[in-house]
Amino acid sequence: MKQPASSGSDGNPRYAGVDERKRKRMISNKESARRSRIRKQQHVESLISQVTQLQNENKLIEEKINNVADVYIGVAIENNVMRAQLSELTDRLRSLNSVLQIAEEVVGYAVDIPEIPDALLEPWQLPCPMQTVAAPASMFQC
Repeated sequence: MKQPASSGSDGNPRYAGVDERKRKRMISNKESARRSRIRKQQHVESLISQVTQLQNENKLIEEKINNVADVYIGVAIENNVMRAQLSELTDRLRSLNSVLQIAEEVVGYAVDIPEIPDALLEPWQLPCPMQTVAAPASMFQC
């Protein structure tokens, strides 16, 4: 009697090694794919961590920029007030000088009326060299 045809290694020992190698290769491939998925997941988690860190750094930098902008606005406002005061004081000095000139003409008494210094009329043209003003480092830190 003839045996039915068998597939694979059912009856033939020479195919048993092929099936075993195929099974080992499949296991190896599955393990390799699992390790690859783990590496990919770790990489994604690392990128997410980097994004979070960079967002936090950006927030800190933005806060510092806002603080420096606030200081700048305060200095600009103070500068504008001082310019207005300079203008007002210059006008007062001119008025006082006019009064002195009138008094000199009426009374006949010679009064030495000093000229208004150019530095007051044109403060951007300083008569002395510019001096640096040291600002504390804390002024620019949060």
